[in-house]
Amino acid sequence: MLQPLMHVLASKRIILASGSPRRRELLHKLGLDFEVEPSTYDESLQDVKSFPSPAGYVEALAYEKAAEVVRRLDRAVDAPELVVGADTVVTLDGHVYGKPVDKQDAVSMISKFSGRTHHVYTGVAVLRRLEHRRWTTERFSEVTAVTLDTLPPDIVHGYVDTGEPMDKAGGYGIQGLGGTLVSGIDGDYYNVVGLPIHQLCKHLYQMYGSKDGSSER
Repeated sequence: MLQPLMHVLASKRIILASGSPRRRELLHKLGLDFEVEPSTYDESLQDVKSFPSPAGYVEALAYEKAAEVVRRLDRAVDAPELVVGADTVVTLDGHVYGKPVDKQDAVSMISKFSGRTHHVYTGVAVLRRLEHRRWTTERFSEVTAVTLDTLPPDIVHGYVDTGEPMDKAGGYGIQGLGGTLVSGIDGDYYNVVGLPIHQLCKHLYQMYGSKDGSSER
């Protein structure tokens, strides 16, 4: 989808404001040349209860993560021209779940999702540098419904013991062994992995493509 823009994007210094290996792999799939600069933004500064929806929460966190990287690098001689931030949470029965704090928390999360459908929200913020160190921002989010099979305790504990759940929102990785727990999905698979690449490509095309369908030069 980005093929008409690759000559433009190749000339930009692009930063991924996330240390997530999954997001890094997904950006590589798009053929983009980018650098990884994990954000140091303190996520505890945002209270999920102060947002009207999970979508608003993940979009705000994605923006703050990207904005923190912009503040650090904006005055550099080789300041970035595009910074991408992202955040993912899982929701069930009005509760928002991030990454498990320990194995017991991971077991609790997966047990609650067992036999039920939960929703995965990923928010993305794309910050683009303009002239005179001005920046423009695009924010968006995606939601995907995921259903886990009914899982007996030995399967839950066996999966958690692999260590895979510990750095993943909701306590499972659909792209790894956690995918064997999933009985159904409705929506963007890559959104569950951590980055809705179709929406990201659409926004990049809108940012760098001209109205007549040709790309910026």
